[in-house]
Amino acid sequence: MLTRCRLLIAVLWVGALWTVGFIVAPTLFATLADKALAGTIAGSLFRVMAWMSIVCAVLLLVLRKNMDAGHARAALWLILGMVACTLVGYFALQPQMAELRLILHGAVDAGQLADAKKQFGILHAVSTGFYLVQSILGALLVLRMR
Repeated sequence: MLTRCRLLIAVLWVGALWTVGFIVAPTLFATLADKALAGTIAGSLFRVMAWMSIVCAVLLLVLRKNMDAGHARAALWLILGMVACTLVGYFALQPQMAELRLILHGAVDAGQLADAKKQFGILHAVSTGFYLVQSILGALLVLRMR
């Protein structure tokens, strides 16, 4: 029963990551004419995903204690890697991106606008990279979960 619970939590976590990051968010930007609204909705979804990631990680860390040593060690590193991606991607990079969004909406100077766009693009690419790494680690976690 414990094995099934671990697998269920891992699949829920990784499935939600993939759904939000690779299906819902791109669909919002492709469908909605108002990109600011699409960004606001996507941001809310990523906030929910960040907290869901932390909850799932804690649950899996608690439940991994009954795993055999090899699988428990692998699960530990995968879970910690995924949480690190969440902490950097959402709790470190997202606030900076939110600040830049405010500048983009209020910029009067063309130079300031261009600089903010460039910085936002870089942070968005880095954030996307962390999300992709987290998604790959999640796939490995599901495959290794026993």
